[in-house]
Amino acid sequence: MKIIVCIKQVPARDSQLRVASSGAWIQEADLSYEINEPDAYALEEGLQLKEKHGGEVVVLCAGPARAAQTIREALAKGADRAIHIEEEDLGAFDPLGAARLLAAALAPESPDLVLTGLQSDDLGYGQTGVILAELLGLPHATIIMQVEKHDGSIRVKRELEDGWFQHVEMPLPALLTIQSGINKLRYATLMGIKKAKNKEIRNVTAASLGAGSAVPSIQLSRVYLPGRSKQTQLFDGPPKEAAAKLVEKLKFEARVI
Repeated sequence: MKIIVCIKQVPARDSQLRVASSGAWIQEADLSYEINEPDAYALEEGLQLKEKHGGEVVVLCAGPARAAQTIREALAKGADRAIHIEEEDLGAFDPLGAARLLAAALAPESPDLVLTGLQSDDLGYGQTGVILAELLGLPHATIIMQVEKHDGSIRVKRELEDGWFQHVEMPLPALLTIQSGINKLRYATLMGIKKAKNKEIRNVTAASLGAGSAVPSIQLSRVYLPGRSKQTQLFDGPPKEAAAKLVEKLKFEARVI
């Protein structure tokens, strides 16, 4: 069983973010980076499926040269090999462009199962995996919380709203977008780190894949910190009437209850 896991390198959550002078993105020079959290769970799910059913796990990552650090971490956790699409300006790709890039690298691999994270932590894109499935002509399911493999098929558990779940039978090959919390993440062992140094990383470029950067349909024009403001509102009338007005504000405007 060949499993390909698409991962992305994003700024670490404890990084101090500052808006760049251009105003269109953040300053990247002083940032530390890590694997996108939903992608980390997708990787863990792929590794667990491999341990149960055999095969190999291939990591696919698009990003600049520094993304090699994240790729090595994935290999140290147990992935067998990796494909690195070297692209310095990955932010120029919208979800469709990124999906085309991944599809071009994936096509020759003929995987049995493709796993991606539900969405990216940096830009919040949640459609890349779904678009990738369409480009590859694969059946897909989203917000996956459990995967069970059967002969030639899989059974998945999807998270719905309000505590509801849906169980779906799917043929293979297929693509799944994995929800955070589906499993317990493992740490890379010292032995795994040593082995990762000798594992294959195939480097390709967007140009070599025939998927060069195009004009994106989504353009990020400005990034800014949320403004802070204070406002006091007094509710007149009897206590019961004032309490009702307060509840209405909290429910429909503040949306905290």
